This record gives sequence, structure tokens and C-alpha cells, in this order.
Amino acid sequence: MAAETTSVRLEIRDGQVRKDLEEAISSLEGFRIQKAFSIPSDILILEIRDKSPREFQLIQDSQTSGMAMEVFLTSHRLEPDLLIQALRVRAKEFFSQPIQGEEVKAALLKFKERKEKNELPERKKRKGKILDVMGSKGGIGTTTVAVNLATSLSQSKASPSVALIDMNLLFGEIPIFLNIESAFNWGEVAKDISRLDATYLMGILSKHSSNVYILPSPTALDGGNVGTPEIIEKILYEMQEVFDFIVVDGGQSIDNTSLKILEISDMVLLVAIMSLPCLTNVKRLLWTFQKLGYPSSENIHILINRFQKNSEISPKGAEKSINKEIFWFVPNDYLTTMSAINRGKTLSSVAPVAEISQSFVQLANHFLGNGGGVVKKPGFMEVFKKNELIERFLAVVK
Repeated sequence: MAAETTSVRLEIRDGQVRKDLEEAISSLEGFRIQKAFSIPSDILILEIRDKSPREFQLIQDSQTSGMAMEVFLTSHRLEPDLLIQALRVRAKEFFSQPIQGEEVKAALLKFKERKEKNELPERKKRKGKILDVMGSKGGIGTTTVAVNLATSLSQSKASPSVALIDMNLLFGEIPIFLNIESAFNWGEVAKDISRLDATYLMGILSKHSSNVYILPSPTALDGGNVGTPEIIEKILYEMQEVFDFIVVDGGQSIDNTSLKILEISDMVLLVAIMSLPCLTNVKRLLWTFQKLGYPSSENIHILINRFQKNSEISPKGAEKSINKEIFWFVPNDYLTTMSAINRGKTLSSVAPVAEISQSFVQLANHFLGNGGGVVKKPGFMEVFKKNELIERFLAVVK
């Protein structure tokens, strides 16, 4: 499991105050400064300058909307009425200015203790690994990868317990791919999250013949079955207590929920194909992850789906373009793949000795510790066959 970090967002206008806070936060292991303002953070540190109602309304909005778990305040003013207002809006800490680094670090560590006290008794039991299969573009076979990775893991000799959850927010296709009907989806769970425990979880999951347990996405958007990041996080943590692997079909959307899954996953499989638009998206996503501060580079693995030996773009050229090694190649086999999808079967059950089926078996073995490392690259991957492709790619992603 990747080490969990505490995110801190700064709403600070004074440059020196911001610098002092950043130095204090960066000096503590397990804390990171969150630069994105549109996603939830654990802590919001807000500078109060003029005691305007707007500033205190921002505090209340951040807490009621779930955009911040706790709010800390700082100000160069120390009037009693300001401190009273801070108490009224339930600010946990107040830092006078100039900032005292040790005071800030002590407050952050107290937050961490409070968080662990509330959450760690359940989380200590976690054992399962979360594998987030994310598409860099629509229509490139992300669900095919997620489904066949999950079933290959479950059917391996080690026989690990495996769950597969569909996080395509509307009309996920996993039930079609596996020809199952499920009475429950994670939208139903979200509406009754207080009941969630291991017993309830196992009662709502659908079991496939491959021994994979399925939790589909909602089949309709009625406004009442949309999971928040906190709800999806709780579902995944509960799954970790029960299963060895949780494979997430993450689709290709980027929203607060998908960002939370990225943050808590042990590994992100970023699915791509050998096309200029797709590799451009990969480059942009890697840049976005770097700016967010998660997932870490070592936890991101690039998987090329539908790989063809006669591709105009070679693996070596693609790696040079995205500045990252490709982790795995799944060979292109359109007929076998479409046959499996249309029949609601896995690749291994339709064509067990096919190259594409064996590729997923080897991928599963890799995660189980039997793979002998990253799969070897094809021997013909010297350069792009057409130099103008690499030039176009570099021009797009600069």
C-alpha cells in the first residue's frame, strides 16, 4: 500500500507568510502542499486579513461541502472578536504572524493524531492491493484490461481473492463483459453507507464463475446514487479488509472521486494505444499527476493495449516521447477480443492459448510475484518508422 499523505491547501495572500508555512509543511514527512483548488484537502490554512463575512463564509463552505476536513487560520490581527469568530466557525488552529514554524508543525502533527485515532483502528486490518486501471482516452479497451486482469488474477494458481469495481460513473459495461446481472451497484451502497461492513459487502457483491466478485456502477443517474470521494474511499477500504486485490475500472474521467482513487491506489495502470492523440494524453496526464503530487511516478505503469508489430510508432519512440518506460504490451487481437465481449466471456475462456490471453496471465503472475519483472519489449522497437511523427508529438506536448 502506498504511504498515505495529508494534503494541505493554502489560501494565503502574504508572500512571506506563505513561504514560512510551506517550509514548515514540507519539513514534515507525510504532508504535502496541495496545489489544485478544485479537489478536497485534509487541511485548509486560510489567512484572515479584514474580518470580512466572505472570509468566514469560505471557512463554513469548505467544511460543509467536504472540501476541507479541518480549517486552520492565520492573521496579523489578534483582536478578541476575531478569535471569537474563529471559534464560531470551528477553526481548529490559529497561527499568529509572523509564523512560528514549530507551532505550525505541532498543529499538523496533532491533526495527524486525531485522524489516526478516528480511522486507523479499521484501516490497520487492510491487506488488499488496489489496482486502478485508468484509460488515457475513451475507446481504447480500458474495461477489457480491467476485466481480464481481474479474472486472470483470480484464476491463477495462487487463487487470490479478487474484487472488480466499475467506476465508470454512468452505464459501466462490466456486467455486459461478464454476462452477469447484479441486484446492487455502488450507487445503492452510497445511499446506505452507514450499513457498510464486511458482511453487508459480501451480501451485495455478485460472484462471477471466475471467482471474481463484482460491484457494478449505477445503471441510471437519478441524482441519489452518486458517490462522494469519501464514500468511494470507504467502500474500497472495506474491500481491502476482505480481498487480496481490488481492480478498479477507472474509465478515463478526472473528477474528485477518480482523484481520490488515484491517491489511495497501490498502482495505477495507465492504458494507452500506439497513436499520437493517445500518447499526447498520456504525456499530459503524467504532467498533471506530477503537479498534483500523486500518484507517485513509481506507482504509475504504462500499459499499451492493442499493440501491433507493424505500428508506425515504435515502443522506443513512444517511451522517448512520454519520457517514461512502458510497463506492459497487450497484443492486438480484435477478433478474439470482440468474440469474448459479445459472448460475455473472458479471453481465457474463449481462447486460452491465444497470445492475448497469455499476456494477461503473465501480467497477473507479475502482480503475484511470479512474473520475473517487466515484460520484454519487442525486438523491433528501434525508432519511429516516420520521423515526422515524433516531431509532431513533441510539438503537441511541449
